Amino acid sequence: WTLGGLAAGLVLGIALEGTEIAARVLPVADVIGTLWLRGLQMTIVPLVAALLVIGIVQTVAAANAGRVAATSLALFAAVLTIGTVFAAFAMPAVLDMFPIPPAAAEALRQGLSADQASAVPAIADFFKSLIPSNIFAAAAETAMIAIIVFFSLLALAIVRLPTTHRQLMVAFFEAITGTMLVIIGWVLWLSPLGVFALSLTVAGQSGIAALGALVHYILSVASMGSVVLLFAYVVAVLAARQPLARFFRAVLPVQAMAISTQSSLASLPAMLAACRSLGLKETTGEFVLPLAVALFR
Repeated sequence: WTLGGLAAGLVLGIALEGTEIAARVLPVADVIGTLWLRGLQMTIVPLVAALLVIGIVQTVAAANAGRVAATSLALFAAVLTIGTVFAAFAMPAVLDMFPIPPAAAEALRQGLSADQASAVPAIADFFKSLIPSNIFAAAAETAMIAIIVFFSLLALAIVRLPTTHRQLMVAFFEAITGTMLVIIGWVLWLSPLGVFALSLTVAGQSGIAALGALVHYILSVASMGSVVLLFAYVVAVLAARQPLARFFRAVLPVQAMAISTQSSLASLPAMLAACRSLGLKETTGEFVLPLAVALFR
């Protein structure tokens, strides 16, 4: 339904571009789309903060849980590092070979507000911003790096608390996570309408150029993800010594679940079932996969 809302908004916006109807419809769509987007954005800071604290506390606890935990965390770190370094070099190369269409680039530049088009800060200002003087001000400004630094330090401090207090703090952040996910569920229930309004506004202002920018963005990001996905098969065959056809059959239901839900947590039962079909130890899968979900989500 959300994809349908996106397509309908783009088609209608392109059709209405420059007409008198657009002058009346687009302001209303802009209000609806902005309200929906802000409803989603307002959950980002508390959700990221809570997940970060829980993830760090669980990681530290897992690191003390033995060889399997240490091996898993080392593998996770390697995958994240290799994927990040690959994308950092590959994406600029892809953009050089397949640049965004000039008309789409110009439409995006015209659509930027003065704040969004502001100059990149100096490196000294960047380092100064890493430590927030006021975490509430940083949250209000959605200064994500400062927020991540603060809550990472908070999580490391929680690890050093007595067991009772540590469990209390973790339970508190788990409750925040659950609450934010409920709110996100409400907002996502309205996502067909919100995405329709946003895409209608963009397409009505930029015309066919908006569609070109969207297609270019999707293909660029999907190309990076596809390489990482293929690399997973290489790891399975060479490092885990799994037959390619057998591994493909086992993970196909997991990938179908992931594509349809965009949720690591929702894919966890299918991942556990795939481990059983591959003949892996249940105790290993039941330990490693929830940890992977917590860190990779």
